[in-house]
Amino acid sequence: MEEQYFSCWPAKSADIDWVQKNYAEHGQSFLIPWPQIPHASSSSSSTVQVQRFPSLSIPLQETAEDTTPSVSNSHSLAEKRRRDRINTQLGILRKLIPKSDKMDKAALLASVVDCVKDLKHKAMEVSRSSTVPTEIDEVTVDCVTCQESSASYVNKDKNSGLIRASVCCDDRPELFSEIIRTLKSLGLAVVRADIASVGGRVKSILLLCTNNGSKEDVSLVTVKQSLKVVLARIASSSMPLSNRVRSKRQRFFFPS
Repeated sequence: MEEQYFSCWPAKSADIDWVQKNYAEHGQSFLIPWPQIPHASSSSSSTVQVQRFPSLSIPLQETAEDTTPSVSNSHSLAEKRRRDRINTQLGILRKLIPKSDKMDKAALLASVVDCVKDLKHKAMEVSRSSTVPTEIDEVTVDCVTCQESSASYVNKDKNSGLIRASVCCDDRPELFSEIIRTLKSLGLAVVRADIASVGGRVKSILLLCTNNGSKEDVSLVTVKQSLKVVLARIASSSMPLSNRVRSKRQRFFFPS
């Protein structure tokens, strides 16, 4: 390593002695910063010159500034597309809800929720009153005047309500006689009956009330279980003993 000396440095200073001693002992060279010569013109650049290496200037700040706008633009475009999709869906909802032109987003969504609940309630009412038989064997029993309070019993002394029983199954000759016999044993009488039969399937919607002579309350669960037992008994008795295989329709009425 060549010894460098400038007039601004003290001759044979302690630092120079240490460098020479270390080089003599270990044979290692060092990179010593090359200070600017006093008479050299000052430059605005903050570049540090190193002996035996050219000065390097890496524009890191400029590179970061170039990538930042592109990332920001990407996020802005994604956010704009998201807002456009939301506004498009809100526009569709405004067409479905009457008088919603001046509603804000929160009021519009609340109106949509109320509308969906109302449609669901109407669909349930239509399905209950429909007499068209389906391919599924089912028995449903509810209280006509106490649906909202979910009453389990009908008080016959106070005449508080009627029972609606819906039965859907395969058509059998002895079906209705067995159903009527079971209902009478429970102290119930048929007030109205809506019956439809299509393709060997039958659906009956029976409106029931209590007999005047009955002194006990009738459980809706008891009525439902009794009707299931009747249908299971009729289905099993109508099949030959050698062919008593549970079908998809009859499986519903067999105890598990």
